[in-house]
Amino acid sequence: MRVQSFPAPGTKVVATEFIITGGGCAGNAAVTIARLNGRVAFAGPLGGSADAVSNRIVSDLQKEGVDCSGVERVDGVSAPVSLILLDATGEKTIATRRGFKLGDQLPKDAAKLIDDAAAVLADNRFPEFVTAVCRAAKVRKIPVVIDLDQATKLDDPLLALGTHVVASAEALLEMAGSSDYEKALKALAAHLSGFVAMTDGPKGVYWLESGELRHLPAFKVDAIDSLGAGDAFHGAFTQALVEGRALRDMLRFASATAALKCTRFGGASAAPTRADVDAFLKRHP
Repeated sequence: MRVQSFPAPGTKVVATEFIITGGGCAGNAAVTIARLNGRVAFAGPLGGSADAVSNRIVSDLQKEGVDCSGVERVDGVSAPVSLILLDATGEKTIATRRGFKLGDQLPKDAAKLIDDAAAVLADNRFPEFVTAVCRAAKVRKIPVVIDLDQATKLDDPLLALGTHVVASAEALLEMAGSSDYEKALKALAAHLSGFVAMTDGPKGVYWLESGELRHLPAFKVDAIDSLGAGDAFHGAFTQALVEGRALRDMLRFASATAALKCTRFGGASAAPTRADVDAFLKRHP
């Protein structure tokens, strides 16, 4: 729902817009990649056939052209759901009910899931499931982009499987115990051998290049809904990586995709198309 401002405890506010849409890091990223004309499959644990929420998630992804053959359905379990309020500035407040008994689920055949993939994008919300997929990707020597969305240990084995680790500022600063972006990135890089970066909403993206801190400012837009913007960034970044773009071009493409998403209400359902992003970049050379 969109509201003018978040309600204080015990009070009510009027909502101006309402939508029910799929979400989650990987789901949002999958929709983004599909709309950027990428070929994309979604894999992860969801509730069984009796769970209406899981059925809708799969149905909505399939309507976007996302291959859902890698979804593992778990009987007697319901998919995670979130209640989200967006204020007039596009900032969000979220309450989530996690999907119990989903965290231990493993893919039936991780190697088969990625046997024709050009890259893997994984978030760390279901580490057991995605670790198996990332290990299979490492065997095939294809890029693995880790969306470090949830704080974990700096030496988390999952992160070491990534060729590119792109963290949210909230997660990485908590992990590093520092508010200094450069120190936080270097603390993470000390445990990894690949590319490391951190996104911080309207402040843009920060990364290390030859050991030095680099920064790309965010595009200035009229943000009305930041929900899923980070996921759009990761999806676009992975698509650009597969296309063989230069690093700064990859980051600009991802930043533009995230910025456009913020100008539209509706979470993942508001992800931009490839034509939208290309036109936006032409207006912002």
